[in-house]
Amino acid sequence: PSIAAAAETGVEKVKPAPGTGNVQGKVLYNGKPVEGIEAKLCEKFNQYFGGCTGKTYTAKSDAAGEYVITNVPPMTYEGLMVRVFDTDSYVFATTGLAGISSAKYEVAADKTLFVRPSHLFKSDLKVLNPKAGSKVSAAGLELKWQEYPEAAYYKLSLYPSESSVTSPYIGQRVEATTFPADKPLPKGEYRIQVEAFNGSDQKLAETARDIKFTVTD
Repeated sequence: PSIAAAAETGVEKVKPAPGTGNVQGKVLYNGKPVEGIEAKLCEKFNQYFGGCTGKTYTAKSDAAGEYVITNVPPMTYEGLMVRVFDTDSYVFATTGLAGISSAKYEVAADKTLFVRPSHLFKSDLKVLNPKAGSKVSAAGLELKWQEYPEAAYYKLSLYPSESSVTSPYIGQRVEATTFPADKPLPKGEYRIQVEAFNGSDQKLAETARDIKFTVTD
């Protein structure tokens, strides 16, 4: 079942042209507005095949972080994405996740659809230990990453490549930039992911998605 995007209220920046609708939202990073971010409304959206298709409408955020997608023909749209700074990635505007979004956007004639603020995050958090592709011993393994500006805490996950292995660490909250992995880590390959959050629980950054290492003993 599709979830209608929670109807927000707001002040119309631009009156819709007769017979069309507008979509208005806001882009934030670390709780502050971001200018010049592209927002894209997609007629059709498929997470796994083709992404954003059909008619698309775009707008850029202003100094207040606000964008207005104008002259949109009234109908139901399946996707609303915001570009992550100057990268090639987009996140779903209403969830701030790159994961599944089942929100639908009902654009009505002569009305502005207000959507929740989008919280951007970056993918430039660096893992210092273990190095990608390295082989390590589980005994005395200390995971380390670079301190991230304005981060209040981190979440650490180790995802085993082998589906039969259970990871002792998924979404482990860490208040420092080092973490002694003292629970038993079964042998095999793991993907490490670290996410940085600010004091308001907004995600600031994550590590690249393909950092793997192998526990040999």
